[in-house]
Amino acid sequence: MTRNPKTMLLVIVALIVGAVLVIFGPPAVKKDPRLGLDLKGGTRLTLEARPTTDVPKITPEVMSSLHSVIEKRVNKLGISESVVQRAGDKRLLVEIPGVKDPDEARAMLGKVGKLEFRVMENDEWVPSGVSGKDLASAALGADTTGNWSIDFTLNSQGAKSFGDLTTKLAPKNEALGIFFDGEYVSAPSVQTPILTGSGQITGSFTKEEAQGMVDVLNAGALPVDIEVIEENTVGPLLGESSIKHSLFAGLVGLGMVLVFMVVYYHKNGLIADVALVVYSLLCYAIFLMLGVTFTLAGIAGFILSIGMAVDANILIFERTKEEIASGRSLWKAIEVGFERAFPSIFDSNSTTLITCALLWTLGTGAVKGFALTLAIGVLVSLFTAITVTKNFLLVVTDNGAGGGGGFRTPEAALLQDREESEAAPHV
Repeated sequence: MTRNPKTMLLVIVALIVGAVLVIFGPPAVKKDPRLGLDLKGGTRLTLEARPTTDVPKITPEVMSSLHSVIEKRVNKLGISESVVQRAGDKRLLVEIPGVKDPDEARAMLGKVGKLEFRVMENDEWVPSGVSGKDLASAALGADTTGNWSIDFTLNSQGAKSFGDLTTKLAPKNEALGIFFDGEYVSAPSVQTPILTGSGQITGSFTKEEAQGMVDVLNAGALPVDIEVIEENTVGPLLGESSIKHSLFAGLVGLGMVLVFMVVYYHKNGLIADVALVVYSLLCYAIFLMLGVTFTLAGIAGFILSIGMAVDANILIFERTKEEIASGRSLWKAIEVGFERAFPSIFDSNSTTLITCALLWTLGTGAVKGFALTLAIGVLVSLFTAITVTKNFLLVVTDNGAGGGGGFRTPEAALLQDREESEAAPHV
């Protein structure tokens, strides 16, 4: 790959085009940024736990379980900047950015999320013994006709029970009723035993309805009933002017970094600046595709990460200068400079990624979101520094004074490297 940068250059260009389409492309491809409660506003709900027959008393343990389920529903990856916090012994305060319709928020949070598989006995649907408690995961899918569906996977015990159940129903093609929160969804006929522990829930779903059911199933069923006792729409705390001011400050800071790199490293600095722009495009496009919610603090952190992303380029350029000073050609100095700078760059980024993994594993809510976005920034920064900057440098070198006006073949590169290795001073 390093001997023939042309192929990787085409890959880089394809990634840039994809990022540009996600950011600026047509409506079918373009992703709009999601702004946080401080910049766009949203909905605030106060939920109160209600005892049920199975849970006659609301205990701290019950509230802790309820808090966990609600947080998973509104903040799957920790990047939506939703807030779920305790408010007394039986209440939760929930703030959801970007949702201006309280009815939409109430519909999402108020579902119990209880999945049941039932069988027909004496013209009535009765529980089969397999339910949402046996569920391992759910995902959005499509049936053979292209309609939206919910693909589910059961845990080991659930898979065995489901296999026994479908084995019993299959000989007579009996129906298996699927109910969600006590409401009938569908009743497919079981034609063959299902022993894989996976299946599909079909029905007349819109994409939003199917995705909502998937989110609720993955978050788990509510341990108790809840009642919305207060709801209101929250206006933006900061607003559009704050966005403009922060973006202006960020552009000024980014501009100063770009100018410094050109002044100090000249042509190489200009290439690093191009790589920095590529980093910004790729990182922002990934955030948009993941649905990251941008708060004012998040925007500031993203701008800061752009400035930090240039660190690896500085390490590489300094090592390249050392190799040139030792008598190597520009091409060979770039190759060796990258190779010798890589261990330091890899080690520093690895420690950050390990920290991100720990935060993601042990943290909740916004902590997980911070870990995810930071890890994405580190990985994209590593890619742009090692791959984008290097390939741009090699292409410029090949098309400049040292390259003969075109991409070198691997054989020519190998021959020159051997000659330079023999001629280079040995330490």
